[in-house]
Amino acid sequence: MAELSTLARPYAKAAFDAAKAGNNLAGWSAMLRTLAATLSLPAVKVLADSAHLSSADKVKRLVELCQEDIAEGGENFLRVMAENGRLTLMPVVFEHYETLRLAAENTADVTVSSAFALTDEQITLLQDKLTSRLGRKVSMSTEVDKSLKAGVIIRFGDTVIDGSARGRLVKLAEAMNS
Repeated sequence: MAELSTLARPYAKAAFDAAKAGNNLAGWSAMLRTLAATLSLPAVKVLADSAHLSSADKVKRLVELCQEDIAEGGENFLRVMAENGRLTLMPVVFEHYETLRLAAENTADVTVSSAFALTDEQITLLQDKLTSRLGRKVSMSTEVDKSLKAGVIIRFGDTVIDGSARGRLVKLAEAMNS
């Protein structure tokens, strides 16, 4: 996975620079999200990997598929990726782009997994606490994971805060076995 990440990073940076220059971070984000989802489809992967199609034909077909979401400069970006045989990297490019975009917007995408659905009051309280702790605006999504039994797991980038009953029991078992 590190190799894919290494290959995708320069494309993500180029996309970010183009989006920033055109003052269109959100538009490029939408375009890359759509392209990543489209290129993850098996039939489209075959198209992207096809040796029978030229890179121009691949770009043309992708633009036709994702026409509504192609941002200004997006077709040129796709052309460069296609010419270098890197279209299948689009999902990883999107991930790196989003990291750059969130940092530029001083925003953090946080996912909270809880044993039970959180109330609006709990979500607001948690969002306020995370905003003050992280020092940036928090965009939070929640999900229910019954296997946690109690508590929450908070994910932000590479950081995981495990406050679940399951996580605490695992730590206790590890400590007892050490």
